[in-house]
Amino acid sequence: MTFRAPVRDIAFALNVAGHGDLVETSFPELDADTVAAVLDAAGAFATEVLAPLNWAGDQAGASHADGKVTAAPGFAEAYRAFAEQGWNSLSAEAEHGGQGLPKAMELAVFEMVHAANMAFGLCPMLTQAAIEALTLHGTERQKRLVLPRLVSGEWTGTMNLTEPQAGSDLAALTTRAEPDGNGGYKLYGQKIFITWGDHDAADNICHLVLARLPDAPPGVKGISLFLATKRAVQDDGTLGEANRLWAASIEHKLGIHASPTCVMMFDGAQAELVGELNQGLAHMFVMMNA
Repeated sequence: MTFRAPVRDIAFALNVAGHGDLVETSFPELDADTVAAVLDAAGAFATEVLAPLNWAGDQAGASHADGKVTAAPGFAEAYRAFAEQGWNSLSAEAEHGGQGLPKAMELAVFEMVHAANMAFGLCPMLTQAAIEALTLHGTERQKRLVLPRLVSGEWTGTMNLTEPQAGSDLAALTTRAEPDGNGGYKLYGQKIFITWGDHDAADNICHLVLARLPDAPPGVKGISLFLATKRAVQDDGTLGEANRLWAASIEHKLGIHASPTCVMMFDGAQAELVGELNQGLAHMFVMMNA
C-alpha cells in the first residue's frame, strides 16, 4: 500500500481543535499561509523520503558489531535531511536555536512522520524529550553546549530507565553514579530497551540516565538524572574522546527493526547531574510527557 500523508485531514483537525485561535492570540507573527506551508512540506517529506524506507528498513533492520550500531540502509541520510530541513526544531525556544512554533504544529508534523515510518520517528521523538528535560532542568553549561545541538538535530537524545531487574519497578534500579572529585560523576551499570541507544546518523548521542548515588535514599526517592554523552563535550563545544559507554547488543523484536533498541553498558562513563539530586524520576517524567 502506498502511503500518502493526510495533510488536509490534519489541517482540518488543527482548525477544529482551535489552532487558529491559538495562533491569533499567542503567535501573532504566524499566519495561516505559513502553517499550511509547514504542513505541506512535512507531508511531502514523510511521503517522499520516510515512507519509502519503512518496509525496506524493517526487513534489513539496524545492525550491531563491535559495540557500534549502524542504522538501517537510508536511515542515516534521511535523518540528516530531517535535521537540515529544520523539522527537529519546530517548537523549541528561539534562544536555543528553535523556531518557536506552537507545540501543536510539531505534534501534527510528527504524526505524519510516525505514520510514514515509526522506526525513524522514534529517534527524533526521544530527542524532543531530551530537549524538554534540559530546557527545564539543565545547567547553564548544558543549555549552552548541548541543548542547541539537540534542537538543531546535530545530536540525538535517549532515555535510559529500564534495567534487567527494574522495569515498571524503578525502585529496584541499581545503576550507580559515583562522584569523580571534579564536580562530575561516573556511571556504572546496564540499561536495556534503549531506543536508538546507538547509531551512525548523528555526531553525538546524549543519554539521559537514571542512576543513584552511593548514599542516596532507598527506592525511587534516591534516583537522580544524569547526562552522559557518547563523546565528551569540551568547554568550547567541540567533541573529545569517546565516553566509557557502548551498545552491547540490539534487541530482537517482532517489528520496527530499523529502530535500534539497545542494551547499553556504562563502565565509568563520565556524566553530569541534570536538575536536583534524588529528583531524577520527576525530571524523567518531563521527558515522558514531552
